[in-house]
Amino acid sequence: MKRIALAAPILMLGAAFGLASCGDKEMPEGGIDNVRLINAGDDTANWITHGRTYSEQRYSPLDQVNKENVADLGLAWFADMDTARGQEATPLVMDGKLYLTTAWSKVKAFDAATGEPLWEYDPEVPGETGVKACCDVVNRGMAAWGDSLFFGTLDGRLIALDRDTGEVRWEKVTVDQDQSYTITGAPRVIDGKVLIGNGGAEFGVRGYIAAYDVDDGEEIWRFYTVPDSDSSDDPEYLQKASETWFGDVLGSENGIGGGGTVWDSMAYDPDLDLLYIGVGNGSPWNRAYRSPGEDGTGEGDNLYLSSIVAIRASTGDYVWHYQTTPGETWDYTATQHIMLADMEIDGKERQVLMQAPKNGFFYVIDRATGEFISAEPYVTVNWATAIDDAGRPIENPEARIDKTGKPALVTPGALGGHNWHPMAYHPGENLVYIPAFEAGMMYAPEANWKPDRNRGFNVGFDLGAGDLPPDMGVRREVAGTLRGMLVAWDPVAQEPRWTVEHPGPWNGGLLATGGGLVFQGTAGSEFNAYDAGSGEKLWGFPAQTGVVAPPITYTVNGEQYVAVLAGWGGAYAITVDGELLNSKAPVQNISRLLVFKIGGEAQLPDMPALASLPLDPPPSRADAAQIAAGGKHYARYCAVCHAPAAVGSNVLPDLRRSSTLANQQAFLAVVHDGILKDRGMASFAGSLDKNEIDAIREYIIFRANEDKDAGLSK
Repeated sequence: MKRIALAAPILMLGAAFGLASCGDKEMPEGGIDNVRLINAGDDTANWITHGRTYSEQRYSPLDQVNKENVADLGLAWFADMDTARGQEATPLVMDGKLYLTTAWSKVKAFDAATGEPLWEYDPEVPGETGVKACCDVVNRGMAAWGDSLFFGTLDGRLIALDRDTGEVRWEKVTVDQDQSYTITGAPRVIDGKVLIGNGGAEFGVRGYIAAYDVDDGEEIWRFYTVPDSDSSDDPEYLQKASETWFGDVLGSENGIGGGGTVWDSMAYDPDLDLLYIGVGNGSPWNRAYRSPGEDGTGEGDNLYLSSIVAIRASTGDYVWHYQTTPGETWDYTATQHIMLADMEIDGKERQVLMQAPKNGFFYVIDRATGEFISAEPYVTVNWATAIDDAGRPIENPEARIDKTGKPALVTPGALGGHNWHPMAYHPGENLVYIPAFEAGMMYAPEANWKPDRNRGFNVGFDLGAGDLPPDMGVRREVAGTLRGMLVAWDPVAQEPRWTVEHPGPWNGGLLATGGGLVFQGTAGSEFNAYDAGSGEKLWGFPAQTGVVAPPITYTVNGEQYVAVLAGWGGAYAITVDGELLNSKAPVQNISRLLVFKIGGEAQLPDMPALASLPLDPPPSRADAAQIAAGGKHYARYCAVCHAPAAVGSNVLPDLRRSSTLANQQAFLAVVHDGILKDRGMASFAGSLDKNEIDAIREYIIFRANEDKDAGLSK
């Protein structure tokens, strides 16, 4: 991508077009403006935007830490977090100060060289908001403009903070808080506009991204990704989209929002003035309910679900789109990392956009026109055999469950072949590094499904269909099919150059550097450095916890640092049997920021023992009908946080060990009355009556006794 040189004539030209403005105010000294953001690739000392540059390559040319001396990398300092939930944020570094967001949308600032705390801010997100989040109460980071920082909160606010003090400058509610919208992604800032999307497609919302003024938070434009029930007044792009939807459920009083939330990925090309957004899954997942044809099965491509969409950052106008999964029905979002680069393909220099979305294919697309260039599978795929010359998948009919109405084991599953964890690109190697994994899923259409806009997942599938029997041999066999990988992908040849196997899925995001290194954390509680060309592991650090966030690198006074936020969590972590993920020890959450430099000598405290109560449930006396009913309700309303089959993770409470199981009234007080709402456990009284909640209790008791009788510790 072309970049603006920091020459006086260009700065004058930028000012003439508002490029160096800070809203209506004069840009403060050291402030972030368009010139600095466009030229972020030349600023090796700092990390001023989410992916380091608008192209989101997550590549730094810094080479002080390199293949020859990385073995001498040591811990410079660390900072413990006050939230024991998943940590997914990319820190920002500006002028020797490091800023980050943590779980529950908190913000902290540190001296980037010493770790001295500078300030912190807590937006006090209501604990009951946690039940609106599909995938943990995480936050992925901030954006900067002028001397302000911007971030979204889990309950849907966009907040501007003073960069020096952490004081609130303004805040804006960006969603309908009566619906299950959340914000977990990092915003971007382009020419004085803060861009942020939202999540909530699993619960029944309608997706959009919007731009807000950096000075006061006033909305400038809003771009909806799916039509509503009446598209007659909609812009042309939504009217065209409505032709790809069937039935009469979108936006209806008892219907659904359609989904398509823009919950994570964005990239920007300032030369083309194109903002690229990734659009999420449908709501519900099952297209037979979301877009039913005359025969009652799913119909239509359902634009702009599972699409990459290019829009004008200045106006929010639609320019082009490419849909990775037409008529998606498997939760195959296209919200995964979008990356821009220029490279030679078939003897021609191309401006490309690259993505490895959930559906398992790696895509290379012309970013100026949206023209499909190529796509090949980067993990095992059985829902489609290939992508044809027109860019459409050649589907496996047996996997099209919204048509067959029959259960099917599909790969990738709903977690995808790659999830939110950022990739990295090394221009010298011309390789994209993908934090990939394999984990299939049993999709079982739920008969007579109806939406519930109050609580629980609205997916149209029986999420309890894949519950495992109480046999450790079977569990370990299933766990053995889970595969985590670091894949070095050649985007021109569309094939892997090398692959590193990891102990399990859900490994961390990536950083590539001019020192010939690729850094990544793992679900196995390590933080590692690999040779960017060969994949050889050159260095590792025992992080004491799973690392899922992506690293960054920066310099202070000419010395290079590498930083990563550690803390096990996220969608996989809160629903997996942690003991099976790592044969050495269960993965636990120890949330802290780790910062490294050559010769660093800091030491972590001893790793705390993982407390685990024995399985000692009350006897199971309920009849089979009540247990079955409880299992159905558990799958829809509880499994998303407390794991399928009530096999708890090490992040949220394992309900098989709950002290409330033996006391019906205590269990009802928590689940029906919401006495623990401030701790994230909101009332489910609007969705489940007391008899249904008690059936869930009986199901958990039954499952706990199954596992106890089988001699399982988990």
